[in-house]
Amino acid sequence: MNRSELVDAMAAKAGTTKVAADAALKAFIETVGEELQKGGKVQLVGFGTFETTKRAARKGRNPQTGAETKIAACTAPKFKAGKALKDKVNTKPAKKGKK
Repeated sequence: MNRSELVDAMAAKAGTTKVAADAALKAFIETVGEELQKGGKVQLVGFGTFETTKRAARKGRNPQTGAETKIAACTAPKFKAGKALKDKVNTKPAKKGKK
């Protein structure tokens, strides 16, 4: 599912316009990004937690040449799925009846 398909699905489920759903999705993405940039975390009970993690500098290899390269330290975003989301993913969807 890409962004436009997600916006379409959100609009249909919420009974709103695609423009409003797109604005809500954009606001969500911006708000989560800003909070992570400040070093905070966003916890949505049942869905999951967005947070950051520190990655130390390390050595890597260029897969084409095999040459060793340095990978700089960074802060990376991380998502940990909540129990309700894990349960949803691990259950089979209900089959729709035939007409």
